[in-house]
Amino acid sequence: MGKLLLYGIRPTKTLAWLLAIFTVPVGGMLFYFILGRNRRKNKFYTLKKTKEISQYYKKVETYYNTLDSAKNSNVPLAIKKHIKLAKLITKGSKFLPSLGNELIPLKNGKATFDAIFTALSTAKKFIHIQYYIFEEGDLAEKFKTLLISKAKEGVEVRFLYDALGSRTLSNNYINSIKKEGIKVYSFLPMRLGRLLSSINYRNHRKIIIVDGIVGFTGGINVSDKYIKGDPDLGNWYDMHLQLSGAIVNSLQAVFAMDWTFASGNDTLLNTKYIVKQTTTGNVIAQIVASGPDSDFSSIQQLYFSIINSAKEYVYITNPYIIPGEALLEALQVAAMSGIDIRLLLSKNSDSFLVKWNVRSHFEQLLEAGVKIYLYPDGFLHSKVIVSDNALTSIGTANLDIRSFEQNYEVNALIYDTKITKKLKSDFLKDCDKSSQIDYNLYLKRSKIDRIKEGLAKVFSPIL
Repeated sequence: MGKLLLYGIRPTKTLAWLLAIFTVPVGGMLFYFILGRNRRKNKFYTLKKTKEISQYYKKVETYYNTLDSAKNSNVPLAIKKHIKLAKLITKGSKFLPSLGNELIPLKNGKATFDAIFTALSTAKKFIHIQYYIFEEGDLAEKFKTLLISKAKEGVEVRFLYDALGSRTLSNNYINSIKKEGIKVYSFLPMRLGRLLSSINYRNHRKIIIVDGIVGFTGGINVSDKYIKGDPDLGNWYDMHLQLSGAIVNSLQAVFAMDWTFASGNDTLLNTKYIVKQTTTGNVIAQIVASGPDSDFSSIQQLYFSIINSAKEYVYITNPYIIPGEALLEALQVAAMSGIDIRLLLSKNSDSFLVKWNVRSHFEQLLEAGVKIYLYPDGFLHSKVIVSDNALTSIGTANLDIRSFEQNYEVNALIYDTKITKKLKSDFLKDCDKSSQIDYNLYLKRSKIDRIKEGLAKVFSPIL
């Protein structure tokens, strides 16, 4: 209990845990041990400070100090316009904004996997793959065939999967690729000795790197439902991102840190996996990564900063909007200040508890003037924010406490007008297909629905 009082937990959260412990002592302590510990104070691992890493951190510090002078001629205009945001992400996530990139948003499963398989087929040196959910099926078989083929050509192939998210992945599948020379590790495996201390902290990232030249990240896992649909929910709608240019080195660094932790091998910290990049486009972008043991909740800070600094609009697409106190208030304040705040969520849900927890926040948001739309078809799984025709965030992180505090996540922050305007247009078209929730009608919802919301809200910290 001493750790509960000492280590940086918000007062409201501390009181909730104390109440649980005093009410049900054994059960409360057990749940706190599994779900409540502050991993920012008690880290799973600390990356070994190699010479290269120390030099990189000095570069980050130098760049951060450069940003203090917004008049510096070396700072691009898009960064100058969002200097506080760039400084925040540089300080918190330790990744620099990079210039000269090409970023291609990929809508839904077919476009995403077509692009991924095309890129994988070009690999000459190495392929790095990381997924939260990797389900066996037609897509997984296509991955296996292609990866084995590349391994036989001499390409280094590394495959990292989350032990809980990919718990249905069979030993037969894993062994069939291992025996062909593919290196495979699971992230935080479900071993009895550390099960209670690690089960709640999962790696939700989806990353592919091909030769350090092309990268992919976003919301799409490997599952046939992205191609064939889900028998219960219908078609899955999601957003992924293809990246080329210097930004790929930042994404590779995220994979390297996760691989080093999971494998115990620091091979990927070697600079040979950091590729000298050529200019492939004109997009400025920045990788934002955070996890339960990172120094700061960088993705939560990213979302908060975008909302707080908006001048005209913030449009958010996300299936799981359970914002917590800070972001809830940020959304309310922005809407009450005249900013056009819109939330687009799926009408259908893959979880009863999550559905009603999400809806438990609707009344407060609607009252403040936030516009909420429910997408009627299938399941909308995208995690996208666009703001002021200038900023876009695409990645793996939901807008909930689990993504901010308990999962390892990665997003790309894009400082680009063209991409933002295109995704804004797509968002508005999706809103036209959706039903907007009327505040006055919502106030008349049934007592049963209110009870469901209230009961589900209790579980916010663990959803």
